[in-house]
Amino acid sequence: MRTTDGSAEWVENAPGSRARTRHGTELWHARELVGFFALRDLKARYKQAALGAAWVLVQPLATVAAFTLVFDDLAGIGSQGIPYPLFALTGLITWTYFSSAVSRASTVLVADPSLITKVYFPRLAAPTGALLPPLVDLGVSLVLVVLFMSYFDTAPSWQLLAVPVWLFLLVLTASGVSLWLSALNVRYRDVQHAVVPLLQLWLFLSPVAYPSSLLSGWRGLAFALNPMTGVIEFGRWSLLGAPWPGWPLAVSVAVAAVLLTGGSWYFRRAERFFADVI
Repeated sequence: MRTTDGSAEWVENAPGSRARTRHGTELWHARELVGFFALRDLKARYKQAALGAAWVLVQPLATVAAFTLVFDDLAGIGSQGIPYPLFALTGLITWTYFSSAVSRASTVLVADPSLITKVYFPRLAAPTGALLPPLVDLGVSLVLVVLFMSYFDTAPSWQLLAVPVWLFLLVLTASGVSLWLSALNVRYRDVQHAVVPLLQLWLFLSPVAYPSSLLSGWRGLAFALNPMTGVIEFGRWSLLGAPWPGWPLAVSVAVAAVLLTGGSWYFRRAERFFADVI
């Protein structure tokens, strides 16, 4: 319900009540709750972790070393004139944010069923809160990118001004997929078991370890339908001065927008029954 000063108030779960207003307004009023979900996730991740945030650096370093051996040394795949370890690192940190955000958001609603059944709050706050902690990891990983750029003597250019746009597109893409999976997982618990293999397959279908320019024609178009294709290539363009992604970026952004629009619609439609099926 609404209080006299216009603020949102938590009430008992009542899917048909007047407490269900427009999602954007409710989500704004629940911004502190979004922050609570995000902070709780961060604390749970690093609690009793001896290396703490160092894990954010260890994992990409190990993966980049493996990619360099397989794709650069053995396969000889080009890296658009960029030192391959730096090329792979920028793609990997972009993918790691997306993968982490989607993995967390897909299970956030079913992780605490009592919260869904006993208390009303904007359900969108839960998957939205799951998108924030991986941004902290991404920020730490960007420090590693700066160190790599210094080591390989790669100077940033004016394109660095586009980094906020890249981050926005990355979060938008993760949001669309997360809304679909988080809502579907409430009704179909098989979803949580499918997310990990889906993301593993998706990784190799994204230009993380290789450039999308290897494909052309209808293959390039099909590859651009992967929304992460444009996001990863745009990230390399803005951070490293790689070639402009071109029309595949427009295709990827359009697909990401469709996923977000469809995911928002399905989430609004499905949330009325969350308490009944969770």
